[in-house]
Amino acid sequence: MKPTLVILAAGMGSRYGGLKQLDELGPNGEAIIDYSLYDAIRAGFGKVVFIIRTDFAEEFKARFEPKLKGRIQTEYVYQSLDKIPAGFTLNPAREKPWGTAHAVMMASGVVNEPMAVINADDFYGRESYQVMADFLASSVDPAEYSMIGYRVANTLSPFGTVSRGVCMTDENGNLTSVVERTKIQRDPDGIHYYEPEGRFPLAENTPVSMNFWGLKPNVFEYLNDGFGRFLEEKGQELKSEYFIPLLINENILSGKISTKVLACDAPWFGVTYREDKPDAQAQILSLIESGVYPRKLWE
Repeated sequence: MKPTLVILAAGMGSRYGGLKQLDELGPNGEAIIDYSLYDAIRAGFGKVVFIIRTDFAEEFKARFEPKLKGRIQTEYVYQSLDKIPAGFTLNPAREKPWGTAHAVMMASGVVNEPMAVINADDFYGRESYQVMADFLASSVDPAEYSMIGYRVANTLSPFGTVSRGVCMTDENGNLTSVVERTKIQRDPDGIHYYEPEGRFPLAENTPVSMNFWGLKPNVFEYLNDGFGRFLEEKGQELKSEYFIPLLINENILSGKISTKVLACDAPWFGVTYREDKPDAQAQILSLIESGVYPRKLWE
């Protein structure tokens, strides 16, 4: 059974200032998501599920269906604030989406096989898809999850703070905890994350999650349980979000899953801010010139 790629593409791009999921970075108008799809197809993924918002669904389908037809099966599901379990009420003042774990919940009923989950606006590198596809094809234990790990020093933006899942591992390379830090930046005296209590240092080689996860189909029951608890505690808050690292951490600590941190030397870059775009364009061009990608991706 071929694994499925789930792409989280419903974000609002508030820091970027627009719909960065479709922003053109390649020499022929390719977005980062185009390269992700190309790499996933090469690695042997059999289906892609786009998690998007209804307000740009037609634009999204018109962009990708002609490219992907005959190459990989496609599905589209929609994330919205009102998609919450029965018995809970939505705070009418809330505008912010519920977060990445809630986004994955939208794929319930569409995905019944091992899956990789990625962000639409992160470039993960060709090797990472092969590493993840190999794991999903070989791992038969439904309790064994995985993630691609990156050094925090290689994932920062010079234009502002970034959000990362900061990881701790044991001697076997399994994740022991992952904590979402929403404000990380490089300061003159090193890398720090910021919390209301103050500023805290991070070592350069600290492994972080860039939201590239290898999950099993039973994740949906864990999501349903975890999101219900989240809503009980924080459902009336306007900005609290249920992130994938929170889901993973809860179920590692409860002993329900283990999560292998997969080593990978692939380059990572992203476009958190619009000022990140020129560097991302330059890195894509360098990969084309070195033969990793063709200049016209979908010919």
